[in-house]
Formats: sequence, structure tokens, C-alpha cells
Amino acid sequence: MLFTIKNISAALGLSVLFQQAIAQPNTAMLNNGMVQVQLSEYQPAFRNPMKGFREFFQPGVDKIRASYPYPYGSIIKEYMQWNMIENDADDGIDKIIAYSNHRWKGMEAMNMKVIPRVYLVWVEPWHGGRPKDPNNPDDLTGTHWPNGIPEESSPYKQNVGNWGAHVDPADKTKPITGGYFDPAFPERVKKLVEKIGKAWDNDPRVAYVEMGIIGEWGEHHDPDLSTYWAPHDEPDHVVNRTWIPGMEKVLGDAFTKAFKNKKVMVRYAYEFKNYEFGIYWDSWSQPDEDVRGYAEMRKLGDRWKTQPIGGEITWNWGTLGKFKSFEQVVLDPEFFKLTMKQIRNLHCNHLGGITWANFDEPKFMATAGVLQKAMGYRFVLNKAQYSPRVDNGKMLNLRFDLTNTGSSPFYYKWPVQVVLLEPRTLQPVWSSTLKKVDISKWMPGDEWDEAKQQYSIAAPVYVIDQQIKLNGVSKGKYILALSVNDPAGNKPSLRFANGGYLAGGYTALGMIGVGQDVQDFAVPNSNISDIQSDTSLSY
Repeated sequence: MLFTIKNISAALGLSVLFQQAIAQPNTAMLNNGMVQVQLSEYQPAFRNPMKGFREFFQPGVDKIRASYPYPYGSIIKEYMQWNMIENDADDGIDKIIAYSNHRWKGMEAMNMKVIPRVYLVWVEPWHGGRPKDPNNPDDLTGTHWPNGIPEESSPYKQNVGNWGAHVDPADKTKPITGGYFDPAFPERVKKLVEKIGKAWDNDPRVAYVEMGIIGEWGEHHDPDLSTYWAPHDEPDHVVNRTWIPGMEKVLGDAFTKAFKNKKVMVRYAYEFKNYEFGIYWDSWSQPDEDVRGYAEMRKLGDRWKTQPIGGEITWNWGTLGKFKSFEQVVLDPEFFKLTMKQIRNLHCNHLGGITWANFDEPKFMATAGVLQKAMGYRFVLNKAQYSPRVDNGKMLNLRFDLTNTGSSPFYYKWPVQVVLLEPRTLQPVWSSTLKKVDISKWMPGDEWDEAKQQYSIAAPVYVIDQQIKLNGVSKGKYILALSVNDPAGNKPSLRFANGGYLAGGYTALGMIGVGQDVQDFAVPNSNISDIQSDTSLSY
């Protein structure tokens, strides 16, 4: 059965065809005795771990909707206030874990991952920042200095009528004291990063870690980490006021040492040149940041192959200030084209800014689907061959190939399993992890051709060809399927973008006999489900 929905977005000049391909794969017997499977791509976008749209909710302020997570949501940004995870220097990692458990409750059941960012200042007082709400202990606004680090004393004064600040001529060289510039701060940073590494580096809920800590929202500006770019509020840098000498190395060394498993991301591509970090660029689609952001990220070359590139679209300033929502930005033809170019050329893994988006609006939902498919990885199985019958103690021959039609790899080495499922219950009766298969090496194409809307360097075709010994399976007919499991609980999680989907996270190849011959290799239609509608996955 093939169910199609056609939604034409006149505003974009696009025709987006959603084909919910829930039909079984096409199977046929070959002369070599193997079953040949031709697999169809699942055309719509869908939710998959650690890619695509990234959410954010301010605890105690933003209402989490009943439809949470959003149709494409699989990751959520979590701003973690320093003094909530460590207030005293001798606080242990148990406090970090306890507060993380409080803030991240229920993530496992929704198959969601978090991207935590520790920070100290939401908005500086001289930019109009307001204090933390005393009635909301989790409030993100205000400042969050831990005990032992005094608040900042600054010569900045807020400009009348706008966001900016200035320094009076008499204070031209006056530094900021306290806060980031306190003599005790560097050692305190090292100890905190060591603790969060112990708490989060092996936490299955964590997707990536944004470095944060310095600057408003933890975005490495106000103050800066280097003098590479001009400061925000004055024409020239002033040491110990607009930037913090030596802090870039303190942070780079500390995060490299603390995080051996999780990928770490930093705000600006022109900093941390001596480190292999990913990037969270929080000004996607913003023409004003073309040189500082997009061009600098392009200079990183193949960094995207091993480190995630993400961030958010922020529409309330600069050229994007004319827009009032995320939807308006991406529904504008000019900015949709710019966004897609940046996603493809920077190999974007995820984008935020969608917390308040209306996914019930048809034009936006169609456009969001196009962006979701482009972001991150998208593994499409092309064809497969397998033994139609296997006996216990004998080898199952399996060969399949696939292509990554997305923009980035998957950044962790999750196991791929071949599985036999009982046809009535779809419960696994046997499984085996494929050897020497590293999904983090399945790369997309490169160098986006805007005119052709495709990569000039095509994505490689990856071929997996293995023999797997079968044991301990009762005689009978089974569904042969593939899964990619989250190591946290060894449960299916990441899905291939193919029809023939089986509820629970499996992609069907065909029927197979154990100890008996099989005449019909087609999986019954009653077993096939729609990928996006399956919300049963967890870890």
C-alpha cells in the first residue's frame, strides 16, 4: 500500500511530495540461490537520534506542549546554571548528577538526547539583564556565580534606548574585576570541567556538550576568548575587560581532558585552532554573520567529518530582525535558499530556534520536513541479498549497500545488528552484531551545487558483506531485519530511511527460513508500519 500526501508551498515555489512508503521491499530469488531485495526510500522526514531540529525550553517558563517532542525533535538544548550544579568548590559530582536528573527527567522514555551548556550569565546588567526569578529555582535569567567567585564590577554603562553599552572616557582602560576576571576563576573552571566530565561523559542522555561558561548565554562573547574579532560594545579590545587572556587554553585543555567520549562544541570557528572541537554557531541564516560565521566555518575543512556542526537561527536581530518567527525566516524564498546552502556546505547536524514554531501550519510543516531531511545523517538502504534458508550451526550470508543522503555523519560508533523476528509478535528471537561496521564513517556528499540542488561530490555507496553463524533458533519462518542500536540499553534506536519499517526500530529485508524452505519472501503488509508514527522507542 502506498499513501501519499501532496502539499504545495506557493510561497517557496516548491512542490513537496510526502510519500509515506510503508510498502514491503521487493524480493526475488537469484540464480546464485540468494534472495535479492530492492529497498525503497522512505520519502518523508522523520525523527531520528541526534540530528535535525533541536529544541529548547526554559524550565518553569515555557510550556511544554502535549505533542512534545515535536514531530522531528530528538535533541534538546539544556542551559545548566553553574551554581545549580556546583555552588561550593567542594561540591561533588553527585550534585551535578542530581540536578541533571531533575532537569532531564523523562528523556530516555522519549528517545531524546540533551546538549548541555554550562553558563554563568544570561544577559549582563549593562545590557539590560534582569535578576533571576526568586519564585523559580530553575530560572535561567540573571547571573549564576558560585560561592567563592565574586560578582563582576564593571565600568560599562547601558546605552539609553538600545541593547549596547559604553565606557566613559575616564574609564577607557579600567578593567572588570571579579567574575571571569577573578584570580581564582581559572582553577575553579578546571575543577568544574573535570566534574562535569565525570558526570556527563558516559551519560547516555547526553548527545554533545557545548563548552559555554564564558560570556552571555555561554556564547564566548562579552567577554571574548581572543582578540581575533572586534568586541561588541567598543571599537578596540581592552585586556581583562573585553577579553580574558589565557582562558581559551584553560578551557581547551580542560574539555579535551574531561571528555573522551562525548563530542564538545565551541561557539566560534576562529578560536580553539589547536583543538578538535565541533561548532555551535548561533547565527545561522544571518547575512550579517557571513564573514564571522559562515566563512570562518568553511575554513575548518573536513572538521565536520568527526565533529558536529550545529547551532540555531536567531531572528530577532540584524537582517533577520524583520522576521518575527522561525517559520517566517525559512518560508521566505531567499532565506530558505540561504539556510539550505549553509546546511549543506557546513554539513549541519542540527538547528535550534524552533521552540515556539507552529508545526500544525501546513506550509511550515512541509518546509520543516525538507530541512529535517537535509540536516544530519540520512542512511538509505539501496539493495540487499541474503540466504533464503539457514540451519543452526551454519552461516547466514548477508550483503547490503547504503548511501548517506544527509549532510553529516552520525558521530558515534553504534552497533548494527541483523535480527530474526517472530512474524506475529515482531519480537527478536536471535540477533548478531555485524563485525567491523562503523556507522560514523558513512559520509554524505560534499560541495553543494545550488543550481542542481545536489552535492558535486556524490555520497559514497557503502557495501556490507558478511557471514554470520546462526545458533539456537527454533525451526520456522522469520522476518530478517536490520537495526541500529543505542548502546545505552542495546535497543533499536536509529532508523534507516526506508519503507518496510517494523514497529520497534527494525527495517525488514524479507522472510527467511530456519531449518526449512520458504516460498514467499515478502513480509506481510500487516507487519509494516510508518516510521514517523512509531513513538515507542526508548533507551
